[in-house]
Amino acid sequence: MADFLTIEALLTGAPVPFRDGDYSAIAKQPVTGPVRIGWMGLDGDNVADLIHHGGWDKAIHLYPQDHYSWWQDRKPGHPLLNAPGAFGENIASRGMTEEEICLGDRFSLGSAIVEVSHGRQPCWKLDHRFGERNVMAAMVKTARSGLYFRVLREGEAEAGTRMQLLDRVLPEWPIARVFRLLIGGGHKAEPAAVRALAGMTVLAEVWRERARKLSG
Repeated sequence: MADFLTIEALLTGAPVPFRDGDYSAIAKQPVTGPVRIGWMGLDGDNVADLIHHGGWDKAIHLYPQDHYSWWQDRKPGHPLLNAPGAFGENIASRGMTEEEICLGDRFSLGSAIVEVSHGRQPCWKLDHRFGERNVMAAMVKTARSGLYFRVLREGEAEAGTRMQLLDRVLPEWPIARVFRLLIGGGHKAEPAAVRALAGMTVLAEVWRERARKLSG
């Protein structure tokens, strides 16, 4: 297994009209040259929904480009899948997926250091962006969710470089497993695992609260 990710693109966006008065920054565009990484994410990246997006536990969204061929097979010719950014990601990476990246993993991101905080919980905006009704459902079913980082050290990063895995403290908790337990319906089969997640401080608070409710 690789111990690094290759950054194919770094992407940022600003809120624009999306649907029925809603705004969204899901349509992100690649940035050329060095990008400043602050506590709340990439410079120039903004969110519309401050309740469900942004904040320290959701500072940076990564989506593995390794999944794009799978999506292209199911949505042949869809223009969003011709370039990074289809899923609103800040980091378009290659080399590891949610099956290998674990909760609490720490990676270098240029001169910054980031930590995996939780998976991405898909919402209706993905279906609307793709103009189809089954994107969110496919993510939930397959755990091809993407994930979030919190920033532990600010710095600067650039596309075309590597994110090196610096530390792994929870090898038994790949993000795909966490996602299946808390979002994909697997909590009923593994109640002890869900209770364990509820007590993990490295897990984003919103997913810890979800684990507490599912194990209650």
